[in-house]
Amino acid sequence: MPDKNVNSIKSSNNKKIFNNRKPKNTKQTLIRILKYILVYKLQLGIVFVTIILSSLASIAGTYLLKPLINNYIIPYIGRKNVDLSSFIRMLFIMGIIYLLGVLSTYVYNRIMVNISTGTLKRIRVNLFDNMQDLPIKYFDTHTHGEMMSCYTNDTDAMREMLSQSIPQLISCVVTIMGIFIAMLVLSPKLTLLVVLMLAVMLMVISKIGGKSSLYFKKQQKVVGYVNGYIEEMIEGQKVIKVFCHEDVVKNDFDKLNEELCEAATGANTYANILMPIMGNLSYLHYAITSVAGAYLVIMGSLDIGTIASFLQYTRSFSQPITQISQQINSVLSALAGAERIFELIDELPEVDEGYVSLINVEKNKDDELIETQDYTGMWAWKHPHNDGSISYTQLRGDVQFENVTFGYNDDKIVLNNISLFAKPGQKIAFVGSTGAGKTTITNLINRFYEVQKGKIRYDGINTTKIKKDDLRRSLAMVLQDTHLFTGTVSSNIRYGKLNATDEEIVSAAKLANADSFIKHLPLGYDTVLTSDGTNLSQGQRQLIAIARAAVANPPVLILDEATSSIDTRTEALIEKGMNKLMEGRTVFVIAHRLSTVRNAKAIMVLENGEIIERGDHDVLLEKKGKYYQLYTGMFELS
Repeated sequence: MPDKNVNSIKSSNNKKIFNNRKPKNTKQTLIRILKYILVYKLQLGIVFVTIILSSLASIAGTYLLKPLINNYIIPYIGRKNVDLSSFIRMLFIMGIIYLLGVLSTYVYNRIMVNISTGTLKRIRVNLFDNMQDLPIKYFDTHTHGEMMSCYTNDTDAMREMLSQSIPQLISCVVTIMGIFIAMLVLSPKLTLLVVLMLAVMLMVISKIGGKSSLYFKKQQKVVGYVNGYIEEMIEGQKVIKVFCHEDVVKNDFDKLNEELCEAATGANTYANILMPIMGNLSYLHYAITSVAGAYLVIMGSLDIGTIASFLQYTRSFSQPITQISQQINSVLSALAGAERIFELIDELPEVDEGYVSLINVEKNKDDELIETQDYTGMWAWKHPHNDGSISYTQLRGDVQFENVTFGYNDDKIVLNNISLFAKPGQKIAFVGSTGAGKTTITNLINRFYEVQKGKIRYDGINTTKIKKDDLRRSLAMVLQDTHLFTGTVSSNIRYGKLNATDEEIVSAAKLANADSFIKHLPLGYDTVLTSDGTNLSQGQRQLIAIARAAVANPPVLILDEATSSIDTRTEALIEKGMNKLMEGRTVFVIAHRLSTVRNAKAIMVLENGEIIERGDHDVLLEKKGKYYQLYTGMFELS
């Protein structure tokens, strides 16, 4: 893990993200979403046609009230033995029209489910694929909860928008236009009254909908922050309980939860009162239209069938307007989420300008290295040159730092002018206080971060010339914070070498002294580990991590507090195995236990990003400097 300097970066970056939750470019976001859904052009065409059919069916069915009343019901009033065949036929036609509308509604809803789920599948694939290519710095400066919110809340909001909001918006627009045209055909005078009432409704929607939109945006913002906080607290439950911080955590959560409650209350209050207000306005509109229509009928300007159809349209006119206002809030919320998703997708991947690759080689009769596709256990760096020639350098694990200067922030240097070398087979140890830069050195070796000044050479080659994947394949790391994946013990060890045989897995476990406890597990190597291996002790998890590094069989090994979670007895038991693992390899060790670095070829004592002492155990004791004080003081570094 990076030094504590990263925490300040993460904190300031979180505040920046938290305060920028509103959509910045709605048009651009919509265009990008369209690029995803336009893959389903044929389905979208069917959806568009069925939405129009659904809306027109409702409009046409209502329009048939006019001939039904004028041509059949009114003429038949007071008559006996009336032939109802034409009337029944008209009712049958109306039923067919409504049935067509119902089928069309089902078809476009069903297709939109397929389109929305397929679109989100592709978005999640792009999201996850790009996340794998991001540099370590991104994960060090962004909370897990923030990134998880993209996969959960934001994608769910997009799903609702694609499957429900957009189809309903299109349907409402078509319905409003269709009803308005039908009203004009039936009675231009009453339509003028509708336009006046529409202006009142739009004014109400603008006021209430605007307030609702603000609260919905705030709600979406706080949800992501609450989720991040909850995830952090779940991961830190042991720490919380050890320091009895339950009440503090509860109070902090209550503040966040209260903020979320206020935002959700405001959003839903305005959203919920909109429908009743619009409903009452529609009743008022209906009543006014009824009175005006009755007057026109009395005056002989309208017939009863026309006013019946018009009144039905009046009832249907306000509902889609209200739905549009509600769906717009949902769309805005989804667009804000979509923008965050696209921001993560657009994050620049880890830059790799390396051109030196790691290949399998063998020696010919002249003892020269030649490339081969077969696994030989011998590796070399394939180095193409500007003149077209290619040189091969055998992978040995020779690492050199030349005047390396680095800082996670440009204004705060963590390592200052570091120079060191490690020859193959040498064990180099780093000791020093927290934040001195020990872990940073190992992060620079595998190019998790790039140096600002100086060079790091690997087998004489500048690491910036080596492809990052090839560089990291030549290294193995055992971290202090062990992470085990959900799967069998065997698959977790095999993570170090995916094509490792079962025999190699067992051999690596024996080397790490993990074989004995693994055999006592319920299913041995086939025991399934879940929740980061919580069914194992911390020491057992660390042993599996060491076995994972052992099966990789790399020339360079980095042990970052690798034995910190193992008791001294277990540590003594695996020391011989570790020595076998380290034979012929360059080993970098970060240790708090000074006893674990006594046999190191060279011990580097770091302080404030500089190497203040270097030498083996005996030499450093003779100097009677910082290392001597630490060792003879009988306390260990932290």
